[in-house]
Amino acid sequence: MPATSADVAQAGAGPVLVLLHGGGPGVDAASNWAAVHSELSAEFRCLAPDLLGFGTRIIGAGTAGLRGPRAWARARAQQILALLDRHGLERAHLVGNSAAGGAAAVALLAMAPDRIGRAVLMGGAGTGPPPPAVPFYDEPTRESMRATLGRLVADESVHRELLDDLAGVRLEQALRPGAEEAFRSMFAHVADGPPPVDPATIVNPVLALHGERDRVSPVEVSERLVEALPHGRLAVVAGAGHWIHVDRPDEFRSLVGEFLSA
Repeated sequence: MPATSADVAQAGAGPVLVLLHGGGPGVDAASNWAAVHSELSAEFRCLAPDLLGFGTRIIGAGTAGLRGPRAWARARAQQILALLDRHGLERAHLVGNSAAGGAAAVALLAMAPDRIGRAVLMGGAGTGPPPPAVPFYDEPTRESMRATLGRLVADESVHRELLDDLAGVRLEQALRPGAEEAFRSMFAHVADGPPPVDPATIVNPVLALHGERDRVSPVEVSERLVEALPHGRLAVVAGAGHWIHVDRPDEFRSLVGEFLSA
């Protein structure tokens, strides 16, 4: 994945597509999109940034004082607008994964709809209830990381080698200075702060993708989201877990390509 800066990977030609990764502990853009990045780059000019609070952006500009999921989502939306400006891009499509990238995409659609063409939202885009406990950090071990990753796929036995390798990579990143503090602040309950985005105000076309066997967020979360979106539709991917792009990469690429090219 060739990089144009320390925190943004870029490849391909064609319509611009910004890939916004998920929000698990230790995640970064490169590892999140590895299963589909090369193929998507054959059709789109893909930008895959590390979102604020993760990867190369654990600490630094834009992260100070952020608490609660809505504040982080808005800050990441502003990060993507700055990314588009930096690359001289007026407009882009989005793929937003789960509670980090998906929530950032929703915030960006509300904040600057004229800068976005179409958007694909995965796994409910953070619109469901928060997790009952912060993943991994109460027991920050390789075994805990491996168990956390295992819940993201439909059948761990199919991806055992990938999950074992990824557990080591993400453990190292999750234990970097500032990573735990940032991650816990993303789940902090905040009484005030930015108001939630009303999906009914989003004017862009949206495709919600959800894995039939998602063990992180039930399909009903995406069903409720699509019901509220004026121009939304839902595709439930049979046999896929939360990581649709890992469990069903060919179907994922096909659904994304067809929707964004419509």
